[in-house]
Amino acid sequence: MINHKHSILTTISEIIIGELMTTKPKSNGKTIFVTGVNGHIGNQIVRDLLENGYNVKGSVRDLNDDSKTAHVIQHAKDVGVEERLELVEGDILDADNWAEMITGCDSLFHTATIYSNTKDGQLIIDTAILGTTHLLTAAKNAGIKRVVYTSSVAAVGNTPKGRAKTEDDWQTERSSPYIIAKTDSERKAWELAKEFNLDLRVINPSAVIGGGFVNPTPSVDFFPDIVNGNVPMAPKIPLSIVHVRDVAIAHRRAYEVDEAAGRFILAPHNNLTLVDVCRIVKRLYPDSKAPKRGIPRSMMSLVVLFDWFNGLRGKKRYMTRKTVKGFFHGDSNMSSQKATDVLGMNWISLEDSIKETVDEFKLRSLVP
Repeated sequence: MINHKHSILTTISEIIIGELMTTKPKSNGKTIFVTGVNGHIGNQIVRDLLENGYNVKGSVRDLNDDSKTAHVIQHAKDVGVEERLELVEGDILDADNWAEMITGCDSLFHTATIYSNTKDGQLIIDTAILGTTHLLTAAKNAGIKRVVYTSSVAAVGNTPKGRAKTEDDWQTERSSPYIIAKTDSERKAWELAKEFNLDLRVINPSAVIGGGFVNPTPSVDFFPDIVNGNVPMAPKIPLSIVHVRDVAIAHRRAYEVDEAAGRFILAPHNNLTLVDVCRIVKRLYPDSKAPKRGIPRSMMSLVVLFDWFNGLRGKKRYMTRKTVKGFFHGDSNMSSQKATDVLGMNWISLEDSIKETVDEFKLRSLVP
């Protein structure tokens, strides 16, 4: 006997679900200008904003480079709101035209920077500081009042050991161009915000993982080496982690929540080391070659030596003596309580964050 009532209810449910899946997010009429939309954080911010009703005007350095635009445009297509995304061309090292491009927008989200431990150090520092100066000056000239600025826990620091670092802490180490760039550029942002009377909200993410990147950042580019067994033992480098989608949500909520003043550390998965990440990878992927054992700190000098030899052979260097000393001077004990309380964050789990990262590399056939 056919249960007609059940069949009708099932059909109605399917229709409703289908409508919900195909309904475009309703526009809220606000436009956010986002720099660096091709980056891992930037492109996920674009998707989150589009899904939540915003128009997005995003900048890239080269509009003719599909590697910087195609994945961003795809977000708008996926959400069904291509008309609410506009891409423009601009180099943050160039002071010209930014105010003109930003005029008419409701806010600026400044994410563009160079995230690298291997590129020209001075270029990394100049891009961060000059980019901050040019964009915040443009925001003032364009009449923007509220700015959301992407910094890093690199500007917070990892000392003192043994207590949770908060938004009141500032980096004191100068162990790499990236650390210098993030620290000095955030200080510059606060200085300009005071001078220009801007309502500045700063996001300080820890290591950002998860899928959706085009070019792997230093926060994720070691995963293939882990999975493929290129790292027989893992150094016990202090590490704190956040999923890229949580970073995108935090940027939006920092703009939306009127009380969201100051800095916001995003490090929900903290007090970890690289060994912990390797062990989780091994648990999630038992057939992988991820190591379970850590390198004793007494042997880190050998790691630095091998890294130096890799540099001589033209490979990337990760473990300079100065970098290693900076790692072990502190720890990865960070508090994200302010972001949880003020921004209402509900964090993606560590296991899901790691799984999505490995699966992204699987899609690219970089890991088995």
